Amino acid sequence: MTTASAEDAATTATRWANQMSFDELGRRLRDLTFCVVDLETTGAAFSQGSMITEIGAVKVRGGEVLGEFQTLVNPHAEIPPFIAVLTGITNAMVAGAPTIESALPAFLEFAHGSILVAHNAPFDVGFLRHFTEAQGTRWPAFEVLDTARLARRVVTRDDAPNCKLSSLAIAFGSGTTPNHRALADARATVDVLHGLFERLGSLGVHTIEELQTFSSRVTSAQRKKRHLAEELPHAPGVYLFRDDRKRVLYIGTSRDLRTRVRSYFTASETRSRMGEMVGLAACVDGIECATPLEAEVRELRLIAQYKPRYNRRSRFPEKVHWIKLTNEPWPRLSMVRTVLDDDADYLGPFSSRKRAEKTLAALHDTFPIRQCSGRLPLAPSRSACVLAEMDRCLAPCDGSADLDDYAATVAVLRDNLLSRADEVVEAISRRMEVLSREERYEDAGVHRDRLASFVRAASRTQRLRALTRCPEVVAARREDDGRWAVHVVRFGRLAAAGVIPSDAHAGTWVDSLRASAETVLPGLGPTPAATAEETEKVLRWLESPGIRLVHVEGEWTCPVRGASRHLATHDAVELSRTSLVPFDERRSITTVHRPAR
Repeated sequence: MTTASAEDAATTATRWANQMSFDELGRRLRDLTFCVVDLETTGAAFSQGSMITEIGAVKVRGGEVLGEFQTLVNPHAEIPPFIAVLTGITNAMVAGAPTIESALPAFLEFAHGSILVAHNAPFDVGFLRHFTEAQGTRWPAFEVLDTARLARRVVTRDDAPNCKLSSLAIAFGSGTTPNHRALADARATVDVLHGLFERLGSLGVHTIEELQTFSSRVTSAQRKKRHLAEELPHAPGVYLFRDDRKRVLYIGTSRDLRTRVRSYFTASETRSRMGEMVGLAACVDGIECATPLEAEVRELRLIAQYKPRYNRRSRFPEKVHWIKLTNEPWPRLSMVRTVLDDDADYLGPFSSRKRAEKTLAALHDTFPIRQCSGRLPLAPSRSACVLAEMDRCLAPCDGSADLDDYAATVAVLRDNLLSRADEVVEAISRRMEVLSREERYEDAGVHRDRLASFVRAASRTQRLRALTRCPEVVAARREDDGRWAVHVVRFGRLAAAGVIPSDAHAGTWVDSLRASAETVLPGLGPTPAATAEETEKVLRWLESPGIRLVHVEGEWTCPVRGASRHLATHDAVELSRTSLVPFDERRSITTVHRPAR
């Protein structure tokens, strides 16, 4: 062979190897070797002592028979008369046959490297696996196809009255009639398999991967759209399904764009809404990202930008509620929709108005500050409200409250919002204990839910605020492939992401990433530069194992006595409410809580 021809051959081989690595093509059925096997046994279950009496198998590839295997097996047990009548295998026939200890290894050698196929595969494969492991041998990791199960998905009553092998053999015009002998039944199963392949081919199923995930719930129109994933990379990123007018239908993220998008065209995607969406899709755009975290953040931003109708979460980050502690002579709590530049303190955001109301109620249950609306002058002269008569308000409105005493109460309230939660937890826990002793469990449950909403909201706000007040945090983590992923976070917003190349100087490369990162200016509130959901994703990554801080500008510290230390108690309560605990026992668990000390 000349040098040029050798180079051409090498190039062709490399190109072929690269083409074969494309998993969207999969392993085509015509290129695979199948070993179709059938057993005869002395009974229906190996767990009841049934033994194998015959093994028959046919190895095929591309419609061509490569070989056959057949042997009787001495079961060392009497064959029941009705089994002998059914199969025609008698005690005399198997008396001189090899034992399972010698027959099974011979079959496994014959089947090596192929995909096992059987009609009612759990029966045949179950017997084979049981006796393989009984011999102290590890069962080979065969892929298995069940023609009976497959037939139930594609064969209708118009084709065959049922999915028995005998009925399917007639329906597909098998040249062999099943007769309860292993080799004959295996040959008939080969014809059924090829008949099923032919029918599935018209439905767009051409690879073993498509066959294994095939379901009648997935329409042929969905399967025919699998080519939409062909141009996507094997990399983390964001994918956007678009209709024929380029409108975004759905946005998602994955560590492997091509593999994830392909799953929408198989039975692994069972959501009816997604089936409807795929039916409308005309193309899929992919945005490759350096890291999975960058992909998750980009997904959130794109969902907020396009608001695709098939995305249910994160579409309206602007539709949130905040609890505001006003900045005025007689401060009060109010629920607002936006954060203003007014030097007030904010708790949130809350995606649900109901959760915000529960949290607000927990704070009002603990602190007797005014609940009336509007600003009050330094020397109010209004009449007191009913809350003052119930000793639930210090009543600054009628001039009876001392300004310093009121300010001290507000200061403790502010501390519970920003740095701890002790007073709220202790006050409501005491109230719940009283209600529980009085067997007022429903009222105690109301306070329990209020307390849980407050603890989660305060913990979230305090953790977010700790990160968002830092002008810059640079962190790195070694990924599973050995490379280092680096993220630059500014005021809680992801400003840059990348993976250090293996041949790069780490320090120089990180400096370059920082220099090219997005310029971020802080805004207002606990999440001044990004949505709370984005900052939470960044925070979860920063708190994950293996993180190394490269650079921190500012102080990234959480309050020692913050609300997070109470979360475990309320998470346990929530778990007890949803677990299978008897009602009376659950009632006592969910209504008596003591704050963590």
